[in-house]
Amino acid sequence: MEKKKNNKKIYMALGAVGRNLGLTLFGLFALFPLVWMVLCAFKSDAQMYNTVFRFTPTLDNFYAVLVRTDYFKAFFQNLVVAGGAVIITVIAGVPCAYALARYDFKKKEDVAFQILSFKFAPEIMVILPIFLIFQKIGLYDSYFGLIWVYQLITMPLLIWVVRGYFEDISVEVEQAAQLDGYAWYEVFLKTLLPLIKPGLVASGLLAFIFAWNSFTFPLILSGFKIQTITITALRYISSDTVHYGQVAVASTIAVLPEVIVALFIQKHLVRGLSFGAVKG
Repeated sequence: MEKKKNNKKIYMALGAVGRNLGLTLFGLFALFPLVWMVLCAFKSDAQMYNTVFRFTPTLDNFYAVLVRTDYFKAFFQNLVVAGGAVIITVIAGVPCAYALARYDFKKKEDVAFQILSFKFAPEIMVILPIFLIFQKIGLYDSYFGLIWVYQLITMPLLIWVVRGYFEDISVEVEQAAQLDGYAWYEVFLKTLLPLIKPGLVASGLLAFIFAWNSFTFPLILSGFKIQTITITALRYISSDTVHYGQVAVASTIAVLPEVIVALFIQKHLVRGLSFGAVKG
């Protein structure tokens, strides 16, 4: 009996070591592109191809990107557009998700699927008519124009995630709050919003990432006044050469807001993405 217990402990220890080793290897595999990008940011063009880890670090790429170009202007403009898109998405998407979860009306599921289909549609398929419309109504190369069109890639995700949270909240919770004398908006703001907070945070972060990394919409719908960082990175690629170090610098700085925000809301993010995955 004692021998079986010892063997069981050994197997459990080996299993834990195997899991930790597997997770470590997967983590290194997932982070390696980021590490490689950071290394390339410190390489000169001459050392980009003939060296791996042994090279002479240089800050010339950072100087070329951050000082000689208006990268910070593009960074700020991208922050305004992506942040504004997420704010509009939350303001309009949460009530829409509540309506789809609570109210029964004709062809409700068709409407919900139509909203989700906007996320599936390729951006290049709708970009031409949107470009023509924006030129006609004066929204081309404007903050509001990009914020508006970004709803096609941010709002469907948030509506579907938050809708699932509303559906998991019992209607009796709202009825009990109303019996206590709360108005409908107080029930929504003080009772329901705290309950859907994990899903709202997770979907809001993903919406911000999609808006922040968008390329097709700003490429066609922005000109000289508004340029996001995804478009600005193209200036480091010329017809005869590609400055990979400068592209790596621009990309490294571009991912910092996403990483920082994800670290700050990590608890809500994990809970929001895993909620509802296991039922019963």
